[in-house]
Amino acid sequence: MLFSLFEQGQLEITTGGWVMPDEANSHYFALIDQLLEGHQWLERNVGVKPQTGWAVDPFGHSPTQAYLLKQAGLANMLIQRVHYSVKKHFASQKTLEFFWRQNWGNTDILCHMMPFYSYDVPHTCGPDPKICCQFDFKRLPGGRVSCPWRVPPQPIKDGNVQQRVQMLLDQYRKKSKLFRTKVVMVPLGDDFRYAEALEWDQQFQNYQKLFDYMNSHPELHVKAQFGTITDYFNALRKSAIDPGHASASLPVVSGDFFTYADRDDHYWSGYFTSRPFYKRLDRVLESHLRAAEILYSLTLANIQRFGKLNDFPAVENNRLLTEARRNLGLFQHHDAITGTGKDMVVIDYGTRLFHSILNLNQVIVNSAHWLVLKDKSAYSHNPSKAFLQMDDIQPSQDALPQKNVLKISSQPRSVVVYNPTEQDRTSVVTVYVNTPHVCVITDHGHPVPAQVSAVWDDSTTASTEAFQLSFVAQVPALGLGLYQLSTAVSGGAETAEYVFLRQGGELSVNMKHFTVNIPQDASTPLSIHNPHIQIWSSPTTGLMERLKLKENGSEHQIKVEFAWYGTTSNRDKSGAYLFLPDGEAKMYSPARSPVIRVTKGSVFSEITTTFDHVTHTLRLYNVQGVEGQAVEICNLVDIRREFNHEIAMRLASDVDSKDRFFTDLNGFQIQPRRTMAKLPLQANFYPMTSMAYIQDPGTRLTLLTAQSLGSASLVSGQLEVIMDRRLNQDDNRGLGQGVLDNKVTPSTFRLLLEKRAKTDGGEKPSPLSYPSLLSHVSSLYLNHPLISMAVSTEAHSLSLSAFTPLASSLPCDIHLVNLRSIQSKEDGGGPSDEAALILHRKGFDCAFSNRNTGLLCATTQGKIHTEKLFSELRFQSIIPVSLTLMHTTEGGSSKEEIRLKPMEISTYRVQLT
Repeated sequence: MLFSLFEQGQLEITTGGWVMPDEANSHYFALIDQLLEGHQWLERNVGVKPQTGWAVDPFGHSPTQAYLLKQAGLANMLIQRVHYSVKKHFASQKTLEFFWRQNWGNTDILCHMMPFYSYDVPHTCGPDPKICCQFDFKRLPGGRVSCPWRVPPQPIKDGNVQQRVQMLLDQYRKKSKLFRTKVVMVPLGDDFRYAEALEWDQQFQNYQKLFDYMNSHPELHVKAQFGTITDYFNALRKSAIDPGHASASLPVVSGDFFTYADRDDHYWSGYFTSRPFYKRLDRVLESHLRAAEILYSLTLANIQRFGKLNDFPAVENNRLLTEARRNLGLFQHHDAITGTGKDMVVIDYGTRLFHSILNLNQVIVNSAHWLVLKDKSAYSHNPSKAFLQMDDIQPSQDALPQKNVLKISSQPRSVVVYNPTEQDRTSVVTVYVNTPHVCVITDHGHPVPAQVSAVWDDSTTASTEAFQLSFVAQVPALGLGLYQLSTAVSGGAETAEYVFLRQGGELSVNMKHFTVNIPQDASTPLSIHNPHIQIWSSPTTGLMERLKLKENGSEHQIKVEFAWYGTTSNRDKSGAYLFLPDGEAKMYSPARSPVIRVTKGSVFSEITTTFDHVTHTLRLYNVQGVEGQAVEICNLVDIRREFNHEIAMRLASDVDSKDRFFTDLNGFQIQPRRTMAKLPLQANFYPMTSMAYIQDPGTRLTLLTAQSLGSASLVSGQLEVIMDRRLNQDDNRGLGQGVLDNKVTPSTFRLLLEKRAKTDGGEKPSPLSYPSLLSHVSSLYLNHPLISMAVSTEAHSLSLSAFTPLASSLPCDIHLVNLRSIQSKEDGGGPSDEAALILHRKGFDCAFSNRNTGLLCATTQGKIHTEKLFSELRFQSIIPVSLTLMHTTEGGSSKEEIRLKPMEISTYRVQLT
C-alpha cells in the first residue's frame, strides 16, 4: 500500500535526512552524515530518492544546507523561520521564491520562503489566521483542538460551500499577490498531525468539496487540487518560465538567514550557546566517528589485501558505526544540538552521545590493533582482554573525561598514536604516568622531546600519584605512530618549572618533584613564549594583554576579558531560545583574588588562572609545526550557582575592524557580518561553528573554536563569545522550562594573529572572505586531535610496526571529510567491499603567507593522482556520485585523477584493495 502511494506520486518523502537539522550549530560533517544515513536507509528500505528539501522549524537558515541538498541531487527546497522584517521585505519585492546561490559559486537551488508567522494551518492559507483556522478541519467542534480566535471550522455542506469557498479564495488571492507566478502553495498540516484516520477523512472530504465547487465554476478563475511539495515546484517551474525569453523570472539570492526573530526584539541568538556541554560533546563524537570510519575502512581494505579476516569483528564494528552515525544524526535535530530540549530529553541525547563515543573507541582500538601488528596472523579479538587501551575515559554522559594513568617500568611500554588528519603531523601528545622519571623513544630507538608536568588536584595541590607526560609526536597522515615509554634513571623528560602568584591573598603550594617560585614582587607582567609567539599577561588576573609575532617583531594589544550578561526586567526574558539581555555586559570582577599558576617547560608553557566561575588557561606549544603558531585558550566554566546570568569571553584588540567581522557557517564557509548599532544588542550575535575573525588592511585576528557558540563584535577590535547561560524561566517558544541543568563545561579555542602579505590598500566590503590556509589546518588539528592508545602490559612480546597508509600528505587545501564504509545489501548487517570517499577542497585567502607556518603540505590546484594516493592500497574502482550516493554523476573524474574546484565537496563510491 505504502509503496504504491510513492509510485503513484501521492506520498512524498522530503529531504530524507535522519532528522530536520539545526542549521546554526551543526558542523557540515554532521549535516552530510545525517543526510547520507537517511538516504542510504531510504535506498535499502523504501527505494525512493527525495527531490525536495523541507525545513519549517530550524531557527534560521544556512546556505550550507542549500549547497548540501543541491550536491545530494535535490532540485528544490522550502524554508520558514526567517526574521519577520526580512520576510516583509521579500514579500514586498515578490522575492519569496528565489534561486539560492552560494556567495562563491553558481550552485543554485530553487527555494520557497513561507511568507507568514508559522507553518501551521492558521498561517498558511493567507494573511488572516482567524479565517485560515476555520479551514483546519481537525479543529471542528467536539475535537481535542480548537481555534484560539474562537471561530470554529464548519463542516462543508451544499448550503455553505459557496460562502466558504469565497472566504478561502479571498485568502488564497491575497497570498498569491506576494509571489511572481500564478501558482500558490497552501500546506495543510502541523506537528503531531495525521496520527489517526479521522483527521485524514475530516481534511480530505471537506477540502474535496471546496475544490469541486471551485473547479466547477470557471467564473472563479481558479484550479485547486491536492498535491505533493514536488508537484508544487514542478508547477512553479512551468509557470515561472517566460515563453518569450525561456528564462526563469525568479531572482537569485546569496547569503544566510541569521539571526532569526519572530516578533518584537525577540532574537533567537540564545540557542547559539544553550547547553554548551553537549555542543562540545557533539564535536567529540564527530571527531571520534570520523576517526573510526576512516581507520575501519582502511583496516577492511588491508584485510582484503592480506586475504584473511581472522576473527576481526567487522560485522559488530559496522553495527557500532551505524549506531554512532544515527546518534550523531539524531543530535543534529533542531531541538537537540540547539540546547532546546527538556531536561530528561537532554539526558537521553547525552547518554546516546556518550555510549557512541565508548563504542567508537572500541572500533578505533580494534582497527588499530590489527594494523600495528607485524604478524597479522597473531591477531586475536578478545573483548575481555583489550590489546589497546584508550588514553582517557568519560565516566558518565555529563562528566568530564579522565585520563588513565599508565604504569611505567624499566620494561618499555608502547603507546600507539593515531593521526586522523590527512597531513603528516607534528603535535604534542599528553598522557598521565605514575612516575616523573620517564623517557620516550620512537619505535626506531630515537629519543623524543618530552616534558613532565604536575597533575593538579586543585589550583595549588599537585597529585603524588600521577604526572603529566607531554611529548612531541610525528605521525604520518591517517597513520599510526609508535612510541615507547620507560622509567629513566637520568636524561629522561625535562620537568616543568612553576611560578605562583596571588595578589594580596594567602598562597600555599603542595607539590614535590618540581621547582616552585612564589615571587614577593608580583607587579611585573607575566610572559611565556615559543619560537613563533610571545604573550604577556596581567600579574593580577593572569589574563593576556599583549601578543608579539617573533617573525616580524610586530606587537599587538590583545586583552582577554570576561563579562556577565543579565536578562531584561521586562515580562519576556531570556530562555533556551531567546537572548534578551538587560543591556551591555558588565565586566567580570571576582570576589577574591585568583590564583595564577605559570608553567614553563621545553614542550609547552602555560598560564592558568583560577577564578570562581572560570579556570582559564593560555598555552603555547613549543613545536615547529602548525600548533606552535597559535595561542591555545582553555576555559573550564562553572556557573551552576548563578541565576539569569550568561558568561562571555571577550578579546579586545587594536585591530581596526570598525563595524565588520566574520563568522563561519557550519565550518564550511565564511559569512561577512556587520554590527548594526540601530538593532538591539542581541541581534548582532551570530552562530560561530568553527571560527570568527576581525581584520584591518594589515592584520587578521582569528578565534578558532572546538564547539559551536554565539559570537559578536560589538565594538571595533573586539570579538566575544558567550560560553554558558543559566536561565530561570521559559521564553514561551515551546520548551516549557528554563535552562538550569548546567554542567562544568570545557571550551577550547585557538587564537591566531596573522599579517597580510599582500594588501590592496583598503578593506572593500565584499560578500566573499576566506580563512587563511594556516587557520584551516589549525582548525582541523583543534577539532581532530591525535588519539593515543596504550598497549596492554601483557602484550609486550608481540612485534609492532607503524602504519603509513598514504604515499604522502594530501594537498593542504584538500580535506578528507570521510572514508565511510557502505553497508552490504545482504542480510547480516556487515560492510560491503565499497566505501564513500568524501573530499572537500577548501577555499583560502592567498594574501596570507604560508612561509614559516609549519605546513608540511603543498597545494596542487585541486588535483589528486589516485594511483599515487596510497602507499600500498589501490583503487579497484572509483565512481563519482552525488553527495549522498543517490545518483551516479555523468562523466566526472577519471580513475587516475580527481579534480576538485575550490569550496566544492565531491563524493566517490570506491573499492580499495
